[in-house]
Amino acid sequence: MNENIVKRNELLAQKVIKGLESRNMSGYYAATKEEALQKALELIPKGSSITMGGCMSANEIGLVDAVKTAEYRFIDRYAAADRAAAERESYAADVYLASANAMTEDGVLVNIDGNSNRVSAIAYGPKKVIFIVGMNKVCDDVDGAMKRARNVAAPINAQRFGLATPCAKTGSCMNCKSPDTICCQFLITRYSKHPGRIHVILVNDNLGF
Repeated sequence: MNENIVKRNELLAQKVIKGLESRNMSGYYAATKEEALQKALELIPKGSSITMGGCMSANEIGLVDAVKTAEYRFIDRYAAADRAAAERESYAADVYLASANAMTEDGVLVNIDGNSNRVSAIAYGPKKVIFIVGMNKVCDDVDGAMKRARNVAAPINAQRFGLATPCAKTGSCMNCKSPDTICCQFLITRYSKHPGRIHVILVNDNLGF
C-alpha cells in the first residue's frame, strides 16, 4: 500500500478511536491483518463461546479459523443441524464477531440486515462484540455511511447470495420492497450503554464489502 495512504489511515484511525471512546466503545488500530488477528485474540479469553453473523472481514484476517479450535467453543450456524437455533444461541455467547457495513469518522457504526440476527445480536445479547473494520469503510458522517451501506455493501451481498433484488442487477440501491431485500433493518450504533462490550479493530486494509 502507498506510504501516503498508510499515513492517512493511521491519522484517520486515531480520530475514529477518539470518537469511539467518546461513545463508550473501545477502538484499536492494526497496521496489518496479522496485527488485527493478534489484537482480536487478545480480547477473547480462552474457553469463550464465540459466534458471528456474516462477517467476511473476520474471515479475511484469519480470525474465524483461529477460534475454530479446542481452545474456544465456536457456535457455527452453518454446521448446525438447526441454523435458527444456533443463531438464537448467539445471544448468550461470550463473544460476537462482526464487521460494519460502514462507520463514521467520529465512531458511529452503521449496519443493515435482512434476517436481522446480526443487527439484533450487535445491539443486545452477547457479552462482548468485536468488530473487524477495514479503513475502506470509514465515511465522513452518518449520511455517507448509510449511502455506503446501501449502495456498496448491499448490492455486493445481494449478488453474493444470488438474490433477485434490483440492486443486484443495477449495482446501486433502488429503495426496493423486493421479497429478497436484505435492507430490512438498519442499526445505527452511536453509543454503548455497557462499558467494555463493544470493541472496534480498525485495519489498514480493504476488508469486506
